[in-house]
Amino acid sequence: MVTFALFYGNRAFMPEEVIDEARPQLEAAVRKAGCDFISMDVSLTDRGAAKTVAEGQTYANFLKRNEGKFDGVIACLANFSDESAAQKALAECGVPILIQAAPDEIGKMDFTNRRDAFCGKLAITDLFYQCSIPFSLTQSHVVALESGEFQEELRRFAAVCRVVKGLRKLTIAAIGARTSAFKTMRFDELTAQKYGITVETLDLSDFFLRMKSVDVSSPEFAERLQYYNNYANCANVPRNTLVKMVRASVTADKIAAELGTDCMTIRCWDEFQREMQISVCTLISELNDRGIVAACELDIANAMSMKALACASEDAVTCLDFNNNYGDDKDKCVLFHCGPVPSSLMLEKGEIIQHKMFQKTMGDDVSWGVNEGHIKPMPITLASAKTDNGKIVAYVTEGKITDDRIEQEFFGTGGVAQIANLQKKLYTIAKTGYRHHVSVASGHHMDAMLEAYQTYLGFEVLSLD
Repeated sequence: MVTFALFYGNRAFMPEEVIDEARPQLEAAVRKAGCDFISMDVSLTDRGAAKTVAEGQTYANFLKRNEGKFDGVIACLANFSDESAAQKALAECGVPILIQAAPDEIGKMDFTNRRDAFCGKLAITDLFYQCSIPFSLTQSHVVALESGEFQEELRRFAAVCRVVKGLRKLTIAAIGARTSAFKTMRFDELTAQKYGITVETLDLSDFFLRMKSVDVSSPEFAERLQYYNNYANCANVPRNTLVKMVRASVTADKIAAELGTDCMTIRCWDEFQREMQISVCTLISELNDRGIVAACELDIANAMSMKALACASEDAVTCLDFNNNYGDDKDKCVLFHCGPVPSSLMLEKGEIIQHKMFQKTMGDDVSWGVNEGHIKPMPITLASAKTDNGKIVAYVTEGKITDDRIEQEFFGTGGVAQIANLQKKLYTIAKTGYRHHVSVASGHHMDAMLEAYQTYLGFEVLSLD
């Protein structure tokens, strides 16, 4: 649950009783949006607000005492509030700030009742801009706290806060080396570190040794085995192979716990097939359904993008290929991957099969683990990233998975995506050196993603339009 610190601005010659009215309205709105809040004791300043620099410092001290207990700040401007007080209060808060200003009402425009928050908001944003304090704004310049519009603003801002919190100081576990042939997956770890993103590497030989040491008689193993049998149709999977798949799942959990992370990417071929006779598609699928973001093919850039989408959507995410045209429809394509799509994003429970590519080249019973099925129709947000000349450069767009069906013989897990201006977007993606992978989440979260990337995380954003 996102927790907001609530800030109230004030100015001496403006109507001050509106702050007392705003407080319960803002608290009720935050609760209604499914979030929590902390608020400074009203007795510490006049009306618990900040109208002087000294009162602003009092609020800054409150935030310092509660550091780590809040994910964002909502700056409530019930009247034309003092910009210097707000600057002193919030300059070092270290989290996203949403600036809300209350509207005036026709019939209450006399000196006693007129708020002038419409104007005061511009004074505060001007000073914040001068002082390089990042902030977010409501889509309408003024918005009432009790309105449905403000509820949407809170939900959007909560997503921004989750993305910022999720990517700041993120650790990505990279299990295995990049497959030599997959040069498209190259990624600059030092660039990522500049943004506070750490990549921790683990050799596949270590992962395999850990797999072999998993105690198959333990309650933990038995519970995970039952989970796998319920997660997908495992009826055709040989028993010894299913045991190896569960060993890999338990191992991945232990590595995530050791590194204190919920984000990883795995070298998925062809050592797993040669050494362990499994494919890790289902592992990646179920990890994402359990809240551990996982990408395949050691794609660090998309593991990061998936993590951002998971934070924004609060749902499972996946990494797919821009894989096929869909007939001659210019705005549709087939998004596909072998079988790492989370079951929660699939039309129905998947079936665990052998990986047909490895079955063709390596034979039978060396590649069980593909979670095959169909991606369900839904609105989607698509994102990807790369490192380029010392910067993280990302793109975000939106579309939907349609109810168009792919023929039954189509291998792996796929869905037909409809994306406006797809040809132009693919042209830009190809021209600017992005990989064929794209991270996908259910729902539309582009606004929150872009706000988090550009305003708070410092990513460079590529426009696809």
